Amino acid sequence: MSTKKTSPAAAQAKPLTAPDIQAMKGGDKICCMTAYDYPSALISDQAGVDVVLVGDSLAMVVLGMEDTLSVTMDQMVHHTLAASRGVKRALLVGDMPFMSYATVDLALKNGGRLMAEGRAKAVKLEGGLPVVPQIEALTAAGVPVMAHVGLTPQHVAKFGGFKAQGKSADAARALIEDAQAVEAAGAFAVVLEAIPVEVAALITDALTIPTIGIGAGNVTDGQVLVYHDVLGLFDRFTPKFVRRFAELGEASREAIETYCAEVRRTTFPGDKNTFYMPEGEVAQVRKIKVKTKKK
Repeated sequence: MSTKKTSPAAAQAKPLTAPDIQAMKGGDKICCMTAYDYPSALISDQAGVDVVLVGDSLAMVVLGMEDTLSVTMDQMVHHTLAASRGVKRALLVGDMPFMSYATVDLALKNGGRLMAEGRAKAVKLEGGLPVVPQIEALTAAGVPVMAHVGLTPQHVAKFGGFKAQGKSADAARALIEDAQAVEAAGAFAVVLEAIPVEVAALITDALTIPTIGIGAGNVTDGQVLVYHDVLGLFDRFTPKFVRRFAELGEASREAIETYCAEVRRTTFPGDKNTFYMPEGEVAQVRKIKVKTKKK
């Protein structure tokens, strides 16, 4: 008998859509999880998250790259499709990688790929005012867009590293303008990354679409974290805004150490893990002549 538990939210039959997420503004907090494949998306969906984001952080967390800039469109499509097979209720959002939406034509082509080939139900792209034409074109073409302002990792070279944004009054004003611009362009939600809580509160109050925070305090309409960060599976660095809710990385290492030890002691595999022939066949097998290599 299966002992698998599914949250009450995940048990709802109706899959969530971009308009459903937009309608959650000011209501129940939106829970978003960044996941990258079938098992992580499946577990997240069963746990009751509202949005599964296949993030371009795939580059660092799963593929071992130094930043998000090198992940390709083909890789994003591949992983989004894998995640789609595990999602039944949550809204599946595919992240558009670096330079995949540099022009309106590219945005339409690659946003279409994430929807058609990757089976995403929406896409996410980074930036404010400069990407308004892309957001307008995508939404006009029927592709729901989640925007992303603040610390935008694809601009890490411009920022000089992974640094919090909006820490001055002028910078805060620019972020508010960016957030209002992407809303006006048609985005159904906006991620606010690594910005002061005071600025996040102003943006959240100013918009009629939900804000999804990551390093923006608890004043936003929802939160997003990376699956591997939540479970303690990524050790290269831990951003200030991350909280580990489990230490599965350490538990995994301990489990594999135990496996190796039992293999070396020949205690694994044991009788329960071994196939045996019927008694009557064993005698016949022993009569088989097998040529052995000379040592």
